[in-house]
Amino acid sequence: MKSFLKYAIIALLAVTLASLLFFFSLGFVVSHYSRSPEKADVIVVLGGDNGLRVQKGAELYKAGYSEHVLLTGIDKRFYRPGHPNWRERMIASLGVPKKAIKIDTRSRTTWEEAINTAHTMEKRGWKSALVVSDPPHMLRLHQTWKKAVKGTPRSFILVATEPPWWNPLLWWKNRKSFQFVISEMKKNLFYTVVYF
Repeated sequence: MKSFLKYAIIALLAVTLASLLFFFSLGFVVSHYSRSPEKADVIVVLGGDNGLRVQKGAELYKAGYSEHVLLTGIDKRFYRPGHPNWRERMIASLGVPKKAIKIDTRSRTTWEEAINTAHTMEKRGWKSALVVSDPPHMLRLHQTWKKAVKGTPRSFILVATEPPWWNPLLWWKNRKSFQFVISEMKKNLFYTVVYF
């Protein structure tokens, strides 16, 4: 009986320690796939941001990584050609010329952004993309884009923004990063069941 109790306590401690390690490592798990940018045919700035993604896209454009920028996630219900929305205005104000900016108004989810962009790339003859989003988004983006370009000659590199609220080691201490990471873990599970 004593040895059983001893092993039960050891097992409980091991499970507790493993759970804590997993919890604290989630910041690295969700942001792991971010890479340094390389020259590409298009910079894809994903929707759902407050301007950080647009800023990063403009930085990449001005640094010469691509001649084309695709803004995704612009709601077609509120989009009128000739009347740029705030993301178009912002990226133009940051030095990206109008002729370089393309708009995707069809995509409303991360999955649609990847699939529709893959089709746009095929249509325009683009082979490579830099995909810009926030650090906790990288795991789901990697899985999604890998599936979207599978069996094609197209490739992608995920490039993360640098939000002041993000720290992969201490993600749980900041309310915004905590919410983002927990949300992404739920979405990763959903995407695994539905798309992957």
